[in-house]
Amino acid sequence: MTALSLILVLLAAVAHASWNLLLKRSADPEIFAWCLLVSATVLLAPLGITLLWFNPVGLPGLWFVLATVGLHVFYFSLLSRGYARGDLSLVYPVARGMGPMLVPALAVIFLDETIKPLAITGIAAIIGGIYTISWWGNFHQVLRRPLLFLRSAGMIYAVLTGLTIAAYSIIDKEGVGHIQPILYMYFLSLGTAVMLAQYILVRKGFASVREEWHSNAGPITVAGLLTFTAYGLVLTAFSLSQVSYVAPAREVGIVIGVLMGVYLLKEPFGGGRLLGSSFIVGGLVLIAFSP
Repeated sequence: MTALSLILVLLAAVAHASWNLLLKRSADPEIFAWCLLVSATVLLAPLGITLLWFNPVGLPGLWFVLATVGLHVFYFSLLSRGYARGDLSLVYPVARGMGPMLVPALAVIFLDETIKPLAITGIAAIIGGIYTISWWGNFHQVLRRPLLFLRSAGMIYAVLTGLTIAAYSIIDKEGVGHIQPILYMYFLSLGTAVMLAQYILVRKGFASVREEWHSNAGPITVAGLLTFTAYGLVLTAFSLSQVSYVAPAREVGIVIGVLMGVYLLKEPFGGGRLLGSSFIVGGLVLIAFSP
């Protein structure tokens, strides 16, 4: 993994955990998620138009945009519902943790990538850290009844979110080969905002949207810019390194998310979350030094 890719991934992790914190704090996470997409799309329209002017887009790239927009509609809906029903420090690690477990295998199968032994060890450490954070104190129950943790609605949505992340990571790795990464991110934000508009305005109502905006206009705007920045950096890293390395490495943001949940939202913290965070950081180091 290149040094530049690692720097981009670390910056993206901080931005990603930060906007997830703002989403968790919102009154209605689904409305907040849609508003942040609309905010980013409007504020960054000049950037999107400029990039499109200098980087014309062909048909193959547009197919990838349509695919990722569809997946991101599910992503934002599932993630928002997960936060409405569970702690940031539990939903965030599980949602983010499915990717490192699935993306490397999918990348080998569909993208013909190869993974070095040192990176395999790092990926395994990250996965182990994620599930240590999520299941600490319940290992015996999980071993006896593996689906027990799915009784929690928040955890169900977290797992479904993680599956969606794995799918769009593979799509986006190919997509940025056809479209400039930041322009790709702009199309993603625009398309997802448009696709979610009918659901939000009809299901939630314009009055609820207006109330959420009046209550959280500042956080929504900041979260929109952070969302765009976070995944824009990841897409750029995709264009520079293997997705099987980038996807697990970006999960260092889980450590940041757990710490934010503990110190800012006063969620419970114990040895399991500390140990799991150490595994994640150690795994990131191994991936960083893998050729």
